[in-house]
Amino acid sequence: MSVIELAANGVVYSSIIVLASIGLSLIYSIAGFANFAHGDTMTVGAYATLVAFGLIGGVGFTILGVPLGFFAAVGVGIAAAAVVAVVTQRMVYDALDVGSIGLLITSIGIAFIYRALIQMGFGADTVRYDIPSLRPIESLQQYGVLITAHDLATVLSAALLVTGLHVLLQHTDLGRKMRAMADNPDLARVSGIRTYRVKLWSWVIGAGLAGAGGAFLGLFNQLSPRMGFNLLLVVFAAVILGGIGSVYGAVLGGFLIGMIVEMTPLLSRVGVPIGIEYAEAVAFLIMVAILLVRPTGIAGDTAEGGGV
Repeated sequence: MSVIELAANGVVYSSIIVLASIGLSLIYSIAGFANFAHGDTMTVGAYATLVAFGLIGGVGFTILGVPLGFFAAVGVGIAAAAVVAVVTQRMVYDALDVGSIGLLITSIGIAFIYRALIQMGFGADTVRYDIPSLRPIESLQQYGVLITAHDLATVLSAALLVTGLHVLLQHTDLGRKMRAMADNPDLARVSGIRTYRVKLWSWVIGAGLAGAGGAFLGLFNQLSPRMGFNLLLVVFAAVILGGIGSVYGAVLGGFLIGMIVEMTPLLSRVGVPIGIEYAEAVAFLIMVAILLVRPTGIAGDTAEGGGV
């Protein structure tokens, strides 16, 4: 594969990582613990999209080769992931009188429960959306870019969701409250902010973005009960690289990690015998190297204050 083709695939893959990373970082900055069930929340969103698309089917026309019904199904997947996360938060995380480490360990157990339920309902085999595969876009082929309209739909959808989150955080009352709580939850509470409501919305938005990431991951690749879990460490690497607790750092970290993973085959061209099967290990090595120079991550100044 050419450098341009690898870079194009990297942009598509990075778009998915960015959605998942933003959701994880947002939940961490507000809820205060690393949610290891986040990857399986992506899986919930993907399978909810699969079920919804099976019921809705393709509507009369398509957008970038993707049936309009699929985008409606993605909305269902986002809602399903958000509902599952909020129910878990209220019935499990809030009910436990434990610290962040206890919640982290609990979230690992929750991830196993999500995965088991999905496997019981859909089996362990991989499945695909009932969407025909497309040939690469001809106008881009002449430049060596072999991406389909489906890939372009994934990138544009991710960009739209990230832009929407930016507008929410910077230009709405809820966004200001979320940033205030991320900076100093105690001060936010005594200032009259209903912190519980803000935390609830952070779960809705964070899990919803994870659900969207899972839905588009299924479009990019295929669906399996372990699809989100297999991506979880890459997502954590992106969040840590960007700066823990920084949403904008997660965007940059997700883009960099995704590009590194997809561009790893280039190493074999300069005499380094490393193939795509070692891509995630290379991404982690580069993450560690950057953190040795900048321990707080790329957006460390923001992350240090705990703000989103």
